[in-house]
Amino acid sequence: MKLITRFELAACSESDLHGLHRAVTDALVRSPRESAERRNCLASLENIERELALRL
Repeated sequence: MKLITRFELAACSESDLHGLHRAVTDALVRSPRESAERRNCLASLENIERELALRL
């Protein structure tokens, strides 16, 4: 999984952000421990959650 940046997320609707959150969470569960994929998932989730918080 590639890292999803805050810049990319700014163009998404709130509905899209919730869908991405679910997809990235699923990818996180399937990713191997200590892998680059897992780090990207965690960073992407953090970015998604920050973007959602900004919109409240």
